[in-house]
Amino acid sequence: MFLDTIHGLIDRRVLLNYRVDPAVLERVLPAPFRPKLYGGHGVGGVCMIRFRQLRPRFVPAWLGLSSENAAHRIAVQWQQDGEHKEGVFIPRRDTSAWFNRTFGGRIFPGLFQRSRFDVRETGAAVSIRIIRSDGGTEIAFAGHVADALPKTSIFPSLEEAAGFFSLGATGYSATRTAGRYHGMELHSLNWSVTPLAIDEARSCFFEDEQRFPPGSIELDCALLMRGIEHEWHSRPDLYLSSSAKGLTTRCACG
Repeated sequence: MFLDTIHGLIDRRVLLNYRVDPAVLERVLPAPFRPKLYGGHGVGGVCMIRFRQLRPRFVPAWLGLSSENAAHRIAVQWQQDGEHKEGVFIPRRDTSAWFNRTFGGRIFPGLFQRSRFDVRETGAAVSIRIIRSDGGTEIAFAGHVADALPKTSIFPSLEEAAGFFSLGATGYSATRTAGRYHGMELHSLNWSVTPLAIDEARSCFFEDEQRFPPGSIELDCALLMRGIEHEWHSRPDLYLSSSAKGLTTRCACG
């Protein structure tokens, strides 16, 4: 990719998380990605993030771009050139920015859907509604700062949850070519996490009963991060191997 490193500030990041039946989740994922489990559960969710000062290396901060974005994420593992890898698979990305929609997948990784973001936020609460171009609601979330994760969460502590999601810094998503995946890796230069109590949570993707039959998926928890200095690093494209049992950085495009 032309832009292999992007700098900026994550003004606000919300992670809305679901626990999912691993067998059901595996049917949703493209092979050879497999669910990464925690406590016997698959983990999926939505990352809702506001960027500020996003820019290539050596470009001054005042020239950086701001935008609202969302990525549906599924914690995954896979075999890559004989090595075990972990990260997230991203089946859908939304953005408020024409730049991301136009140039995603061309000069930097990721294909984006252009959507409208209705965000209301205070120090203790956040509400995000993502409206697709057809007028339908893709995501509706509202939450407020809490003292701890819900007792029903699969994560026994905030530290365990933060550790699990910090390992999902490398994300891969489908491209316009079958069996080829674009990758990016998030390097957070500072990291602090606050639990959110969920007041409302709706996702067209995770509430689709064709993908996730009733009883196969439940809300787990939500996390809030603010003021994170970060870098995005482009990762080498991955290709389905000739055996279709793993992924490789070596393209056999011919």
